[in-house]
Amino acid sequence: MPQQTGEPSQQGLLDTSILVLRRWIDPVELPDEMAISAVTLAELSAGPHQVRRNGEQDLYDEHEERARRTETLQRAESEFDPIPFDVEAARVYGRVTAAVIAAGRKPRRRIADLMIAATAIAEDLPLFTTNPDDYAGLEKFVRIVPVTRPALPHEKKPGPR
Repeated sequence: MPQQTGEPSQQGLLDTSILVLRRWIDPVELPDEMAISAVTLAELSAGPHQVRRNGEQDLYDEHEERARRTETLQRAESEFDPIPFDVEAARVYGRVTAAVIAAGRKPRRRIADLMIAATAIAEDLPLFTTNPDDYAGLEKFVRIVPVTRPALPHEKKPGPR
């Protein structure tokens, strides 16, 4: 059973949302010793390729967003030695999938999130995220530590189409 105290964690696994938003997150909300999963690195590697063109959206400038995502990936690669998704995490992933189905959710839509959660469980680390709802149904396996999602200076409000 994961620890359920209100004390700050000394160690923790950061999900992808934390890495993307980290420069705007209050460091007090993060553990002293931070780790990431190789799955997070995979998501960050895909990020620059998933930027939508300016004509398809009006939330960001495509070139600035691609540069921002590339910088996030480069920082993660230089700062972290990712924890691999190994055999133990793969075994845990089965339990995680069962828990998500039991909670009435569809695991196929959350494969990366569930693999990150399985890594946290296999490593016995709390999981820090700005999206705690992504991990609903897993509370008995892993301690989910919600982190305040900051307002981003580069996000625009969607305009009329």
